[in-house]
Parts: sequence; C-alpha cells; structure tokens
Amino acid sequence: MGCSNSKASDSVTKQGSGTPLTGKEQDKKVAKEQNNEYQATMQFLGKVQLFKRLPKDQHPLLAGAVEPQEFKAGSVVIKQGDPGSEFFIIKSGEASVKVTTDGATKTVATLKPGDYFGENALLRDEPRAATISAETDLVTFKLGREKFCNLGLNEKLQFANRKAVGQGAGRTVQTKPPSPKTDAERVLIGEALRSNENLNTMVTLDDKRVKKLTDVAWKETVQKGQTIITEGDMIADYFYIVAEGLFEVLVPAEDGNSNSLEVVTTVRKGGSFGELALLYLVPRAATVKAKESSVVWVIDRTQFKNVLMQSEDSKIAEYIKYLGRVGVLECLLAEEKTAIAKALVEMHFQKGEVVLQQGEPGSTFYILFDGEVVVTKNDVEQVRMKATHDTCHFFGERALLNNEPRAATVAVVSETAKALVLDRDSFNMLLGPLADIIARGAPEKQARSSIKDDPSKAQMAKFTRKEGERIHRKDLQRVGLLGCGGFGAVELWEHRVTGETYAMKGLSKGYVVQTGMQQSVMNEKNILLMTNSPFIIRLYMTYNGSQTLYFLMEPALGGELYATYNKKGLHGSERHAKYYIAGTVFAFQHMHERRIIYRDLKPENLLLTELGHLKVTDMGLAKFVIGKTYTTCGTPDYFAPELIASSGHTNAVDWWTLGILLFELMSGHPPFESAYPMQIYSKVMKGINKVPFPVKCQGPVGELIKGLLKKEPSERLPMRPGGTRNIKEQKWYNDFDWGAMENGTMEAPYKPTVKSKKDICNFSARPQDMPKQVAYKDDGTGWDKDFAS
Repeated sequence: MGCSNSKASDSVTKQGSGTPLTGKEQDKKVAKEQNNEYQATMQFLGKVQLFKRLPKDQHPLLAGAVEPQEFKAGSVVIKQGDPGSEFFIIKSGEASVKVTTDGATKTVATLKPGDYFGENALLRDEPRAATISAETDLVTFKLGREKFCNLGLNEKLQFANRKAVGQGAGRTVQTKPPSPKTDAERVLIGEALRSNENLNTMVTLDDKRVKKLTDVAWKETVQKGQTIITEGDMIADYFYIVAEGLFEVLVPAEDGNSNSLEVVTTVRKGGSFGELALLYLVPRAATVKAKESSVVWVIDRTQFKNVLMQSEDSKIAEYIKYLGRVGVLECLLAEEKTAIAKALVEMHFQKGEVVLQQGEPGSTFYILFDGEVVVTKNDVEQVRMKATHDTCHFFGERALLNNEPRAATVAVVSETAKALVLDRDSFNMLLGPLADIIARGAPEKQARSSIKDDPSKAQMAKFTRKEGERIHRKDLQRVGLLGCGGFGAVELWEHRVTGETYAMKGLSKGYVVQTGMQQSVMNEKNILLMTNSPFIIRLYMTYNGSQTLYFLMEPALGGELYATYNKKGLHGSERHAKYYIAGTVFAFQHMHERRIIYRDLKPENLLLTELGHLKVTDMGLAKFVIGKTYTTCGTPDYFAPELIASSGHTNAVDWWTLGILLFELMSGHPPFESAYPMQIYSKVMKGINKVPFPVKCQGPVGELIKGLLKKEPSERLPMRPGGTRNIKEQKWYNDFDWGAMENGTMEAPYKPTVKSKKDICNFSARPQDMPKQVAYKDDGTGWDKDFAS
C-alpha cells in the first residue's frame, strides 16, 4: 500500500488528461522547463549592453553563473551611494528607481521583467547611482563580481572604442545665397534659434549673432514624404528651422529590423533640428521626414562658424591696437601685426605671483590688459602699472630680440591680473627674427612680406627625425588585426628578413576624400615625423597605395589602456593612475614644445608596451598651432568648454582632457558622461563643481582634477606660471620619482602578458569589425603626392 502511495505521490497528471506521467516523462518535462528558463535567461542577458561585449560562446557560461534571489515588496535591493559588486536582472515583478539630489528624492523610472541594473559593479567599485526598491514581490537573477571574474569573463569582454568626431576642413559645404525675409520670418528664425536648447548649450546667441545667423539663412521647400536627413549620413552640414509644415523624427525600431523605423517626435512650425551639424562633422543620429509639404530655413556649418568667429575678429583688432603702442614693433607691417595678434595667448595671474624675475633669461613678451603690477629693480620699487579698459601696459619686449637677462622684477599686486603673452620662438616662426626685420629698416618696409606661408614647415624641418634604414612594403607580411577605426584599420606586420614587427595603419583614401580629411592626413604624417619621445608611438615609414594610405609604426603589444582598465579592474588605483597620467604629461610636454596640440586624449589612444610603458598613439586630430585654432574635434566625453563654444582653443584643451582622463581612471567613467552628446556639453558648460565626486576622486587627487578642469583655459594648472611643474609638485604626486619616469627606469605598475613580437592576444578586434572601403578615384589634385616616404 505504502509502495503504491509512494508511486502515486511521485506521479504528475498529464495536462488535459487524467493519465499520470511516467518517471521518464516527468524528467523530460522538468528538463524542458529548465531549458526554457535557461533560454529565457540567455535572452535577458543578451540584451545587457555589457554582455554584448562578450563572445557568444561565453553566454552559456554566463547564464549558468547567475543565481535567483527574491525580494519582498517594499524591500530595498540596492541603495544610492553604497558600494556594490552585484548585478541584477528582473525575472518577475516591478521595482522603482529613486535618485536623491540635494536632499530631494525623486522616482525616475520603473523597472519591469527583463530590465536590469548594476552592470558596472561587475567591473569596478562604484557607488550605486540610485536606490532600487521592490514595488511588488520581486524575483531576480543575480551575478556577483567575484564569480564573474573567477570565470574569467572580465578577461573576455570586448570593448567598443568611443569614436572621435571632427570637422572636414577639406570638404566644401554647399551654401546658397540668403533668401529675402519679411519681419515676421525674421522673428520666427530668431525665436527658433533662441529656443533651441541644444544650440544655446553650445554657444552664446546674443542679439547680434542671432541677427547675423538670420541674415545668412536661405529658404527651401520640402515635399510630403521627402527625407531631409538620413540616419548615418556623413553629409551632415545643415541646421533646419521649420517655416511651414510638419516633420517626423525617426530612429530604428527596437525589433532589430534594420529597415524598420519608429517615430520618436515631431517638429512643427518654429521648431528646429540638425544643430549638431553646426558644431562638427558627425553622421546624422536620426532620420527626419516631411509628414506634409513643408518649408524650412537653412543655415550651414561654415557660415555658422564664421558668425561665431566675428566676435574673435573684434578681439584681434583690439590686440593690434595694443601692439601699435610697442616701440620695438613699430617696424611691422599691418598684416604682420595681425599675424602676431592672432598668436597672442591669454594668461592669468594671482596676487603675489612673479611675472618676470630680475636676472633670469627671458624669451616672453607681455601685454598687461587687466590688473596691476609693481616693477622693482634691486628690491627697490620703480613703478606701478595698472591696466584698465582703456589703458594697457607692456613689458619684456626686449625678449623678442634676444635672450638677455631680465632688467627688473614684475609682480602682481592686484587680486588678479591678465596679460597677453607671446614668446620669441612663436614670433620667429611667424615672421623670422625681429632683429632682421628691424635691420631691413623703413625703406624696404613696403616691399617685404615676412609672414611665412606655413610656419609648420620650418618647425618640422627643425624637429623632423633623420630617416633610418628604408623598410620596403614588399618585405612585410601580415600577422593579424590589432584594431579598427571609422575609416581604417591597424594590423601587425612582420619583416620577412629581420623578423621585426610593426603596426601598419591603413586609411581608406575614398573615405578621406569623402570626409574632407586630406589635409588632416598629411598633417598626421608631418606631426608624427616631428615627434621623437619614448612616450609617443614612433613613425618609421609611409606608403601610398591605389586605395589606401599606410603608416608603418612602432608596435605596442600590451594593448589599449581602455580595455586593460576594464578587464583588469584597475579603476581607482592611485599607483596605476599616477604612472599613466605622468606618461601623458611627458607626451604633452614634448608636443607642446613643438607647438602641437593633440586634442584626442582618451584611454583608447594610450597603448602599453610589453614592459607596460605608456605610448600615446593616433595623431589624426593633432595640429601644429601658434596661438588659437577653431576646428571643433575630439571625443565628446573629453570636449573642453572652449571647444564646444567654438571660441578658439590653444594647447590648454590638452590639459582639460588630462583632467577628464584622471577622473575616468580613478572612478571608472568620465565626469560629464551621458549617452547623448548634447547632455555632455550641457554638463561641461555647468562646470566640474556641479559633478559629484566619488570617494576615489576626493582629496589631493580631486584638487588636481579640479585644477585641470578649470573652465577658463588660462587658469588650468600647466597654463599658469610654472607650467607642468604645477602638476609634478602637486600634493597627489608627493614621493613620485618624475626623473625615473622620464628616463624609463620606473617599473610599470602593470606588465601585460606578451609572449613574442607576434603576440596579438591583448587586442580583440575581429575581421567583421573592419570598416567598409570607400572606392577612391584619383581626382587629379595630387593631394596625396607627398605622402609616401
């Protein structure tokens, strides 16, 4: 009896019948249910952004690692500000997301089955950004960092690099003549410009600028059903204001069908779209289609930039007036004074700071235009100079002639002081030695033109390395793929005879021409030839193929710092951050001495050698500059305020990016991070003091970060008197051996595993990541004739 009861208790009735399941059938059913649950878990995990970076063959291992955890309604799953090491996926139930800011708590989202949270906790210590509470009974799948790392999943993650953006200076933007406008139309355009939040995040649109932008706008008719913007289109040069009609903004649907689009918003009369195109060249983020016959006003990027630069022109005119009062410069022609005015750099001083020290050699000339200084000779006060809106003072002008010792000390006595600064090297690069210009004298003044056509050529001749033994492309054989970019790839190649290996970067000539980057590519070659630093990747040769341009460079097989930090969990380590920041400081010092602005610092562009030494790579956005340049380019997470505002930038942008890098290395994310560029720019313009600093970014390191992320470029630590010494002597770097770092004797804090000169295991690029080639047909301009070495 007991036996039969036992069997009965073990049996399960088949659905829809009274027949009990056999033991085998029951096992099959349980296995099927478990498999369905397992597949559902796999499906959930496949949607998580972090796990999309795992090779597919690792997903079963991941699904097997998660474990169920239940929470009663009302209980807190994770709390804002607490450290976390666990990731959750909701299987059933609902949870609320609450964020507390300035003492006020706000519910910002509701999570449902299939939603997930806490993925960053699998990689690094990071305070929870929100409080997640169970609104109903909650069933979750949980995965802890320890288990994730023990399974080696962190080592197998493949991280997509952040893309840089640029302005294709070589591309001609098609413009049309301005259309006549009624008063009502001018009002509509003006209100649309002022009400575009994104546009006003980037630049200050005062009445004068609004009027000028309104003046250049032209009118176009758009037929019903016509697509005016296509997502991914590289021809993205125009901003639109709707004069009449209605437009739909569409993005790819979440169903995975690449041809399926869904409407996210509509734009009516008085609305506007496409503003990112005014800032820089970037593929369109959405498709915009006319829902009915419509009319738009159009403004192009070139004219937009020209309007912004007109305020800079008035500054230059003011500087020229200042130069007109400097006796030693009276021999200069008007165009020469203009060239010098454009090269002047603003510098800020604080009370008590010494601008010039008696007896020290000097190479810099100053125009004081704000504040007060005292001039002393042999500790005896000689004179005080106070600058006002109408009065400026200059000193140190003899330094433009020679390197004679300073005749007096100049110190700041006002709370702050501002000066325009020019050094002798910059003057000589632009015009040649001042002594030669003076010697030529007045009779020849009208006949001469001492402005050099391209100062970078002289600078390049001064610093260009002597070529070593020629390496022929035919003697190289491909080893494997190292990395892929938007219009090129980097591969490892081996010399058939010597066995030496090289990194070969190939750029599609068709893509270069399509994006107007011809001059940038030639600049990249020239700048690489001007650099000769152990902290910068070395260029050996360049080759010119029918479809591709090639850079043959020094390999760094330890991998990218970006992937290394994420896989090895190095975020927050002071020892590692100090080493990599110091290496970048030396790279920047080397570049800035040569008047090179780098502009694209990020962990993706920092490579490690087999010994773990740091190398800066990718000079694609670097530029030789005396004074300011106006091209908006770089990686949005690292954009400086002056870059966003298109107000002109100097090498101070590089020191801003160093502050962003330091914050990212210590916290795991950049300080102004957002999925949307415009939100990044909005945060940047509000300033670093609005950013909550995690514990790892507080104390001396936080002071250094804030010293680099000053909104005013001239106030960033290395731009102040003392230069890079201000970083080297900062508290965070106490006991750091800068000499050992500079000469390469300091042991790296992390040494990658590199088994041979052909080992590419520290790179995870795949053949399917290779960019599509854009066919190139020689246009006859000869833009690439000097590329091959």
